[in-house]
Formats: sequence, structure tokens, C-alpha cells
Amino acid sequence: KGGMPGVSILAIPLVASVIPGKAASGLILGDLFALAHWHRSASWRDLRRALPWAVAGIVAGTALIGRIDDSLMRPIIGWIVLLILLLHVYRLYRAPRNPVADHPEHPLRRRALAACMGTLGGFTTMLANAAGPVMTLHFLARRLPKETFLGTSAWFFFIVNWIKVPFMLYLQMITLPSLKVNLILTPALVIGVATGVFIVRHINQQAFDRIVILLTTLACVRLLL
Repeated sequence: KGGMPGVSILAIPLVASVIPGKAASGLILGDLFALAHWHRSASWRDLRRALPWAVAGIVAGTALIGRIDDSLMRPIIGWIVLLILLLHVYRLYRAPRNPVADHPEHPLRRRALAACMGTLGGFTTMLANAAGPVMTLHFLARRLPKETFLGTSAWFFFIVNWIKVPFMLYLQMITLPSLKVNLILTPALVIGVATGVFIVRHINQQAFDRIVILLTTLACVRLLL
């Protein structure tokens, strides 16, 4: 949440291994800490394109959450994100060698990408809590500066998580015991956010992009295992 996208997907199974699944589904508090640092840096154009589709994905995910097994869904998400990651790396590899590859994207293409990734992000956040790698790659593909990348991500997940609250209350994924667990884990969350912010402010854009790609790759591996 503080600035190292991709790490959260690695933390999910660790938390779930010692805390019951529903109690492990904490929301919003981490987003508030992220917004405290990055709220001024966001691409609202990208947010407006992706958020309506994310809502559609959340609704679809809620409808299917009892019908699709999590152990089946995670590998599927992993393969999808891995394919997108490979295409992104190929694009980065090709661009310096082919000036044509670096031209601005057509508006229709940008909207189509936002629709696909927004829907997939909303869908996966409900079914497997795995929207992080999906939206990380989407915002990375937009080639946003690191501060804008983090601000856009922070606002996206803050808004999406608020939208998820009624659905998660309906599914009994947010309860009084789960809120107590979240409160206990708050000090660790603060330390994690502060560490992420410190690291981001001491690395350049190229190093940030490489770290994000590496962490997203690890997230894919975790989803596939």
C-alpha cells in the first residue's frame, strides 16, 4: 500500500494461514494510509475510464463467488496476469528498437484496455482478492510516473473497496471479529506503509518500474502455486 505494488498478493496467503479467511479480508484502512501519502498524485482520466468497469466486475464476481472455487480461480488469474505481463515486457523491449512502437495509443484502444482491465480487476478482487497484479499492470502499461502510478492505484483501490463494502457485508466477509483482527494488525500496516514510502522516495523511475515488474511476476507465481 505504501509504494511496492505486488507485495500485497504475497502477504494474503501468509495472513490467511494464521487467520480465518473471512477475518483476513480487511479493507480500506491500508488505502487510507496510502492516500495520506499519494492522494495528490493521480491520473483521474485513467480512473474515470477503469472504475465503471470495475463496478461491473464486482457485481459479476459477487454473483459467482459461491459458484467458482477459489483454488480454481487463482491459477486462472495467474495465467491471465502472466500473459499480460509478458506482453508488457515485450512492449518495453521493442520500444527502444522501434520508434513506431512508442507512439501514443489510439483513444479507442485506451478505452478498450481500461474496460477489460477494470472489469477483470473488479471481478478478481471479489473472487480471489487478486486485483492488485491486474491493475498494477494496467497502470504500468500507461507509463505513469511513479508518484502518479501510486496515487492512481491508491484512489482506485480506496474507491473500489468502499464499493465492495455492501457486497462483503451481504456475504458476511466483514464482521465484528474481522474488524477486531484488522485493529490488531494496524501497527504492522503502518510500518509496512512507511517502509514502502521510504523505498519509493529513494529510487528512480527505471528502478521502480523494474521492481514493480519483478513483484508482479512473484505475485503471478504465487497465484499459480
